[in-house]
Amino acid sequence: MAKDMIEVIAKVLVIIGGLNWGLTAFGYNIVNMLLGSVPVAEQAVYVIVGLSALYVAYKMVMEK
Repeated sequence: MAKDMIEVIAKVLVIIGGLNWGLTAFGYNIVNMLLGSVPVAEQAVYVIVGLSALYVAYKMVMEK
C-alpha cells in the first residue's frame, strides 16, 4: 500500500516537473514564481522532483 502511494507521488512530481520544464520554453517557471522568495525551498522542490524522476526511471528499468 505505501509502496503504491510512493509510486503515485513520484509520478505526479515527475509530471509537475515536466510541465514546469515545458513552461520555461514560454518564459514561465512556476516553481520560481511560487517559491522564488525562498531559494532553499525552491531548490528542495527541484531536488525532490529530480529524485522522483530517478525513482520512476529505476522502476521502469527494473520492470523489464
